[in-house]
Amino acid sequence: MEALIPDKKIKDLFKQAIIEAIEEKKELFHDLLLEVMEDLAMVRAIQDGENSGPAKRNEIFQILLN
Repeated sequence: MEALIPDKKIKDLFKQAIIEAIEEKKELFHDLLLEVMEDLAMVRAIQDGENSGPAKRNEIFQILLN
């Protein structure tokens, strides 16, 4: 015989487990969230670069030197 747990109960258990994990490992989740945000920013920068024209050499050096 198979014991069935209602979907709401499973959802509530998962929520509670996630909340407890975040509370116990705040620094880990902070670092993870920061990494995700940096990765998203990098993806967006790459996409913007793919959609723009080529950069001129002197423009690049001017940015790097300022």
